[in-house]
Amino acid sequence: MNSSKFRDLTDLELMQEISRFESRALEELYDRYSPLLYTIIKKISPNQVVAEQTLTEVFVIIWRKISKFDLNNGNVYTWLITLARNKAVDSLRRERVAGQTVQLYDDEYEDYFIIPMFEKNMDSLDFRTAFAIKPKIEKALAKLTDTQKYVLHLAYYEGYTVDEISDKLNVPIETVRSKVMNALHSLRDFLVRE
Repeated sequence: MNSSKFRDLTDLELMQEISRFESRALEELYDRYSPLLYTIIKKISPNQVVAEQTLTEVFVIIWRKISKFDLNNGNVYTWLITLARNKAVDSLRRERVAGQTVQLYDDEYEDYFIIPMFEKNMDSLDFRTAFAIKPKIEKALAKLTDTQKYVLHLAYYEGYTVDEISDKLNVPIETVRSKVMNALHSLRDFLVRE
């Protein structure tokens, strides 16, 4: 297959080609997704050098761990975004606790904490659909309280655990859990109404 043919493949077809270790498919996937993934990584880790390194590591993981992607589900967009987010948050957490003992980053750790795992019945989402529903998501997020937005930001973008958020805000763990769950339920309810 020549390079131009890879441009015509769907995301799922590219992932299938990558699973056959076709490097040109990985290059095409990089061309399609690196700007979006870099934006997500940079939002989590503002340091440009760390963000660029994390983006590179994400594509190395895709190449090495393509067997962890469920070709039957076909949720390429969500898998890639979640993979990039997980890797960026892990880098941020490790940077935050520099000098302290951290869990060894090995294949087992990567498989459990970095590689996305989705339920089999999860709806597939592609770039075009995600872009189309973006205004609805932004509208739903705007309806959350400032506290709900902040707690979700700490959890999703800064990678804080419930315990860490509790310490940071000096509130009980149950209060944090309640705030996170209420925020997620409110977000879901707003989206369903839209």
